[in-house]
Amino acid sequence: MIRAARVLPLLLLPLLLVSCGTEEAGAGADTGAAGADAGTGGTDKGTGSPADPAELAARARALGIAPEHVYVTGAPGFAVAQQSVGVFGGDGFHTAYFSRKTHAQFELFVDRGTLTAENCQKTQVGQGSGEAVTCERDGDAWYRKAGGRHEYAVPRDGHVIRLVGDANGPARAVLRAAVEAAHHPDAAELTALLPPAPEGAATEPVERGDLPPVGDGAPDNEVGASG
Repeated sequence: MIRAARVLPLLLLPLLLVSCGTEEAGAGADTGAAGADAGTGGTDKGTGSPADPAELAARARALGIAPEHVYVTGAPGFAVAQQSVGVFGGDGFHTAYFSRKTHAQFELFVDRGTLTAENCQKTQVGQGSGEAVTCERDGDAWYRKAGGRHEYAVPRDGHVIRLVGDANGPARAVLRAAVEAAHHPDAAELTALLPPAPEGAATEPVERGDLPPVGDGAPDNEVGASG
């Protein structure tokens, strides 16, 4: 079950990009518009120094995102819309990519779960609302369509990476190349993608001592007979 998203609606992005000026994150930055809708070349799989795991964890958790869900990608002619970066569902990740040349856009979602032949047609495309879904296996990924949208999705280590766009927007080859290029950010990509964590932010969940080991997890506020 895909949970409700807390993300910036893609339809608002063109307005923001015009009114605020286009803010591009360094991750997946424009790699040349020549191949923007051809899906050929120009993908970036991350060649810089690896991001520090503790820094990645601190920045991601400050936004409510599980660190393992933070991915970047590259597609020819597309760049990250900085305004779109944020949490998806409970602790998933979302961002959007746009092309200045064609104005095509696609979204990257990462969330817990898996995608199989059994649940593919039961899982909505993007943030769809009940349209019939068609599924086509393509290597280790799924190509899916529903309600004027299309998507490439690939399960990986307990979560699913999904690249979604309008069927008349980015070509299928663009989404396929982008899902192949999806990777955890390197140090430079992380710096450009996520803001620094607040001073003193924890990198691991804080263990509370007042939570009972069983039950619904409500704090134990009992002060005893002397209280």
